[in-house]
Amino acid sequence: MARFRGPKTKIARIYGEPIIGNPKYLNKNSNPPGQHGASRKRKQLSEYALQLREKQKAKYIYGVLERQFRKTFEEAVRLKGVTGENLIMLLESRLDNTVYRMGMSESRRGSRQLVSHKHVTVNGEVCNIPSYRLKPGDVVGIKAKTAANGHITTRVRGKDPKINWLEWNEKEMSGTYVAHPQRESVPENIKEQLIVELYSK
Repeated sequence: MARFRGPKTKIARIYGEPIIGNPKYLNKNSNPPGQHGASRKRKQLSEYALQLREKQKAKYIYGVLERQFRKTFEEAVRLKGVTGENLIMLLESRLDNTVYRMGMSESRRGSRQLVSHKHVTVNGEVCNIPSYRLKPGDVVGIKAKTAANGHITTRVRGKDPKINWLEWNEKEMSGTYVAHPQRESVPENIKEQLIVELYSK
């Protein structure tokens, strides 16, 4: 599956939740996509279909392609602990996701663009790799030249208080990746066990 470039609301309507984009559009029309919308008779999904659907949902949320996602899963298997929780932890530790969590951008797509256009620094050095894996103690900030650009800095909304594994300093326009997140702290509605079952077949 290539990176999705189509309407975000269509994906949200498939899953019935605003996984990408603004939730207000889902409130306007929450019917599943298709010619007959909610009136269409839909078959009960098989076990495999449920597992595949959950994997696709995780890929849409984090903006990761199949090969990247598979490699991340294989790395999660090698780590100690629960594979599903390791998978979520590795996805959350990506640089583009952390930039989004710190509130430097309104979406993961926007944060990916900030990183790839060299506006973001890690420990004082410019890093333009969205998949860069952060370690506890890493400091993520906005480049000094970029910080002077009001068009970008006015979009910085700050960190959600519920995201307890990150710290954000509004004055310095930088934040610290304090620790790897626990699964219960990650707000995304992903049933990671279904993904583990799918890849274990």
